[in-house]
Amino acid sequence: MPAFTPPVGSLTVGLGLKSPHYAEALACSAAGLWFEIHAENYMVDGGARLAWLDAIRRDKPLSIHGVGLSLASEARPDPDHLDRLCDLVDGLEPALVSEHLAWSRHGDVYHPDLLPFPRTRARLACIADNIDEVQTALGRPILIENPSLYLALRGHEMAETEFLTEIVARSGCGLLLDVNNVHVTTHNLGGDARAYIDALPAEAVGEIHLAGHAPDERLGDALLIDSHDAPVSNAVWSLYDHALARLGPRPTLIERDGNVPDFAVLMAERDRALVHYDAQGARLHA
Repeated sequence: MPAFTPPVGSLTVGLGLKSPHYAEALACSAAGLWFEIHAENYMVDGGARLAWLDAIRRDKPLSIHGVGLSLASEARPDPDHLDRLCDLVDGLEPALVSEHLAWSRHGDVYHPDLLPFPRTRARLACIADNIDEVQTALGRPILIENPSLYLALRGHEMAETEFLTEIVARSGCGLLLDVNNVHVTTHNLGGDARAYIDALPAEAVGEIHLAGHAPDERLGDALLIDSHDAPVSNAVWSLYDHALARLGPRPTLIERDGNVPDFAVLMAERDRALVHYDAQGARLHA
């Protein structure tokens, strides 16, 4: 599988597509706008959802973001799940396909969460094999997203940035840099968020996610939760600027999965991201 090449310039700032916004998304004429969907919401055999997506994709790029492949599991990807993902990708022809560095399946038991794991060399080999199987089935490289972490696990043999770099080298995949996840993880477990971004292979980063977080209900600001139910924080905007300064402009997505506001509110946040994105592009061409 050829190594991933970032689609620089072809996508700017997009939004997570939500069903209440289908009509407005279809009608919106904002330049450079694109939409991302969660794969598992559209693994269906026809119907209104796919009809809307087919209409939207005719003039706006789509990205498919999976949450259920369980790539960090010791088991191979579920073949039925992978087949349905392949059908969705073949039908929609998205600009990007991405998944999480996490596991959610053990045998026949599925967990509705993205779970952490010890970063061992044995698990690295397993994950690289799983990514290779997915990429071979899809016929294209995918992007792997850095996780949000809430507790320090025992048994790590590698730093997360080293682990991600090795995954890229072994599989030829790209990276989805979730800037909010970097902020949440380094806040919760310690570490330097900017140094984390600086340690990633810049040429492999094909997409950036921006999202909101919230303090834990019991522990408050001592533990941040990657909730996706609030606007992007000032700290994450600042970290986004740092990422753009190092990487250059990359396709950027505003995520909102809870407390979803009106489409116009999301577009305003998208416009704010576009100011950051365009400013970095202008600096590079000055």
